[in-house]
Amino acid sequence: MSGSDETPRILIIHGPNLNMLGRREETWYGRATLEDIDREIKQTAQDCGMVAQTFQSNYEGALVEKIQEAIGAYDALIINPAAYTHTSVAIRDALLMLDVPIIEVHLSNIYRREPFRHKSLIADVVTARIAGFGKEGYMVAVQAAADMVRREFRD
Repeated sequence: MSGSDETPRILIIHGPNLNMLGRREETWYGRATLEDIDREIKQTAQDCGMVAQTFQSNYEGALVEKIQEAIGAYDALIINPAAYTHTSVAIRDALLMLDVPIIEVHLSNIYRREPFRHKSLIADVVTARIAGFGKEGYMVAVQAAADMVRREFRD
């Protein structure tokens, strides 16, 4: 844990174009804005006994730097790399440096979309994956991460 006397901390990273939620492709992404989702994530984390920080960037390097900053500072990480899911070796390499549960989340079911979206470069380095549940996938991920952190702390 990030500190034995501290409340467990979870970092949620949102990749490119997710700042445009509520304005783009409603059939795939729903109507909720990123601010709506972040608010719900933080409340779910609090309900699970955790503190959540959220971060969004359209830039690969900023996402990599945020992952690096998570080393030793967070007890779990949730990431929706968005389009970088299919292209970023740099994000994959950064995730490999973490020694905490990592959950990959996608709002849409990437397997019902264009074939190029079916391949995730991080699938084999994350602890778990959640796709196709819309914004609720983030809440499921927060709850699962809280359970993983509790189990890890007990073991």
